[in-house]
Amino acid sequence: MLVIHNSETKRKEPLAPIHPGEVRMYVCGMTVYDYCHIGHARVLVSFDVVTRWLRQSGLKVTYVRNITDIDDKIIKRANENGEDFNTLTERFISAMNEDADALGVIRPDSEPKATEFVDEIISMVQALIAKGHAYPARNGDVYYNVLSFKPYGRLSKRNLEDLQAGARVEIDEIKTNPLDFVLWKAAKPGEPSWDSPWGKGRPGWHIECSAMSTCCLGNHFDIHGGGGDLQFPHHENEIAQSEAATGEKYVNTWMHVGFVQVNEEKMSKSLGNFFTIRDVLKLYQPEVLRYFIIASHYRSPLNYSDDALNNAKASLERFYATLNGLKLDGTAEPEAATDFEARFTSAMNDDFNTPEALAVLFDIAREINRLVKAEKLEEAAKFGVLLRRLGGVLGLLQQDPDTFRQGGTIDAGFMAEVEAVIAAISEARKNKDFAQSDLLRDQLKAQGVIVEFSREGIKWRKAD
Repeated sequence: MLVIHNSETKRKEPLAPIHPGEVRMYVCGMTVYDYCHIGHARVLVSFDVVTRWLRQSGLKVTYVRNITDIDDKIIKRANENGEDFNTLTERFISAMNEDADALGVIRPDSEPKATEFVDEIISMVQALIAKGHAYPARNGDVYYNVLSFKPYGRLSKRNLEDLQAGARVEIDEIKTNPLDFVLWKAAKPGEPSWDSPWGKGRPGWHIECSAMSTCCLGNHFDIHGGGGDLQFPHHENEIAQSEAATGEKYVNTWMHVGFVQVNEEKMSKSLGNFFTIRDVLKLYQPEVLRYFIIASHYRSPLNYSDDALNNAKASLERFYATLNGLKLDGTAEPEAATDFEARFTSAMNDDFNTPEALAVLFDIAREINRLVKAEKLEEAAKFGVLLRRLGGVLGLLQQDPDTFRQGGTIDAGFMAEVEAVIAAISEARKNKDFAQSDLLRDQLKAQGVIVEFSREGIKWRKAD
């Protein structure tokens, strides 16, 4: 039985789909005004693993991950660049998808954009006003009346009275209460805007997700996820808006991914320790970054450092070294696979415990190495098939071992040049012309290619 830690109840609970055999999941996606950073990578990979395991478990999954393509940051960046906001957001949506594809993240079933749901957002705001949960202000904004929703604070376990006591009271307050948050923002001169019953304006950030999630998945769905920083106020506000508008329970299970730190410090541009996915992929293969993320439980803090990435790389190298040389095509899995698979399943069913699942993969690798040492290569290959299949559930170990050792995808022209030199080295060694062999080997080393000799023949890889 799959159990998931519910951020609302603070305990693990069995997954009980609203519709048997079907899971509907919404994850808060990116605000597309810049390149994705490693915190975004963690959200992308973590919920990719969740989706893969739900489907592996035989469930039909509808996975929706939204895109915020209009907000203050987007408008500010577009103005700084002197470009239309749509041009800016489309560029960064493409970049986000490139990064996600590189990390082996399966595309969501639906990727709604806020600007595509303005009519639905306006309808939800109108419903909230009609029910007494929202009000137009004299400046053209529309605000949610927090005090009208008695359960406010139940997700983040914050007391409404304490929140009120700590709220900042603005001069010439236009809101009924300092805690009230904006649903519709009146347009300022030169800003993108849409017509509404309250004048030209644009959606507030929180209402976007309430409208998109309920339109795509229904008023009541199974799982809602996102980064830990969204729990308050964003997800708290989503609950208030959605349940007040529909009169139904919004979400059964809330999932939140832990924070990312860099060398034990909060990641921040001001601290100079801010890394985009693209920064990291200049130094490491995408699978290394994916492994690094999966090696920690999704709810735990994740500390980014060179040592951690190098450890992830070393772990993958051990796995691929284990698979190297095994003849896996057409090979059946071993009869003894049941115990390993049962342990793997148990780990993943325990709130997607990927560190424990990886420990099972290491045990399989040790069994392969033991069989190879005993020269039981056919049996070793059977366990190799099992290792690749279970690794694939996590989005790992699907490359050819030599391709991984060579640094991932290599330019075809460069690879042809290297292979030609390797053939010349092989010929020189065959003729016992070791001086020529060493000369050619040094030439490749100068180009960042390491040549290694083994009983399987000549192997090469890109230098670290």
